[in-house]
Amino acid sequence: MKKVTVLGAGGKMGYRVSANLRGAPYQVSHVEVSEAGRNRLKELGITCVEADLALPEADVVILAIPDNMIEKVTAKLVDKFKHGATLIALDAAAPFAGHLPERADLTIFVAHPCHPSIFNDETDLEAKRDYFGGLKAKQAIVCALLRGDEKNFAVAEDVSKRMYAPVIRSHRATVDQMAILEPVLSETVCATCLTIIREAMDEAVHRGVPEAAARDFILGHLNVELAILFDQLPGVRMSDAANKAVARAKTEIIAPDWKKVFERDAIAENIRMITSV
Repeated sequence: MKKVTVLGAGGKMGYRVSANLRGAPYQVSHVEVSEAGRNRLKELGITCVEADLALPEADVVILAIPDNMIEKVTAKLVDKFKHGATLIALDAAAPFAGHLPERADLTIFVAHPCHPSIFNDETDLEAKRDYFGGLKAKQAIVCALLRGDEKNFAVAEDVSKRMYAPVIRSHRATVDQMAILEPVLSETVCATCLTIIREAMDEAVHRGVPEAAARDFILGHLNVELAILFDQLPGVRMSDAANKAVARAKTEIIAPDWKKVFERDAIAENIRMITSV
């Protein structure tokens, strides 16, 4: 039986990971330095152990710690990792930035959730309201092998599927491609555009539109426009009037060279800010 250790087991992500790994066909140990985190894990019936005891035996180590702390924490623990162990990062930022240990025997793996899709077939109310995933709603994940033995990929992927369960698909990518997905696609572009949409709704309310009407109107239009743009309604296209409005608004709202955010130097600078202490 493979031995798995969760570092930061009582944190925001670590708690979810620890909860989902209960019942997995692995021997799981939990390491958490904060008293609050240890107390949270007691709610799951989990007793923590010290890193000195868990890491030398762990075949897989899940790094459930903040991006800006991974380099510091793993550097302190680098000599404790088992020879040939696999480290699983939950985000591409630190691996992309080169913040993981350079020990040649270690496999470095990255796994990140896609989160439940807007377009889903969930009928259970709890699943419909599981917006992050990892509880009731089905989601896909993306995995990458930064370096290490290819034979370790399958086990790391299986651990990842279980810690993000229920998982319906697992996509394989490179770490550079994962950095394009996040932070660029999901945060730099998507979160920014959605923030503008929310600010636009608030501006409409400020200009006298009843708030309930503005909210219903924009959420309804988001639903149908996303369905059209992401090919959920075959053969249906936005109206000529809508396309004209989009073409004009792009020149007023979006910088003409906005796709430069996908350039590697821009991604590296973005990640540098994320991983800075």
